[in-house]
Amino acid sequence: MSIAQRIRRANFQMVTKLAVVAAGMFAFGYALVPLYREICEVTGINILALSELEVPGGASGGKDVKVPANTQVDMSRTITVEFDANVHGALWDFKPAQNSIQVHPGELHTVMYQFQNVQNRRMAAQAIPSYAPQQAAPYFNKLECFCFNQYTLDPGEKKEWPVAFIIDPKLSKDVKTITLSYAFFEVGGKTPPAPTAAAPQLQVEPKS
Repeated sequence: MSIAQRIRRANFQMVTKLAVVAAGMFAFGYALVPLYREICEVTGINILALSELEVPGGASGGKDVKVPANTQVDMSRTITVEFDANVHGALWDFKPAQNSIQVHPGELHTVMYQFQNVQNRRMAAQAIPSYAPQQAAPYFNKLECFCFNQYTLDPGEKKEWPVAFIIDPKLSKDVKTITLSYAFFEVGGKTPPAPTAAAPQLQVEPKS
């Protein structure tokens, strides 16, 4: 075998080895995704929460949502979150896309609210949130909410806005249901008081 042939053979063997190593690294990285999910399911701990996470914009109306660091999911608890919308008069249609969901404290969830200006003129409006029971308010962390901004809508214009939230696992275990309610008011008009949501009855587990 000539020297040139030996060099070509050595080069071919090297390329083959590099290809095998690259394929192995790709397979290992791909396998980490389901492995990570299994670990999270078993432990209930978000490993990536050691640093701030970003949720893709598709779940939050086109914006990246920052998830607080060190968020842990409490898989042992389930809380019912009810959604309500208060409409004053017949100036607009305003409602949640779903009435309620079941969540674990520490989990990130996104729900949508639907709004339509049914007036024959442009309107600037903003929403006011409220919570029931009130003790849940400090633990209901909204990461993205249409209530953060004012909006201008043309006659007949429809919008769909997200509310991305996490319930702090430190919330009292006596709270089984939280109602998130919004009142939409026209900017420049008389601002209504925050809506009063019907307070859910606390279910206190008997002490053994």
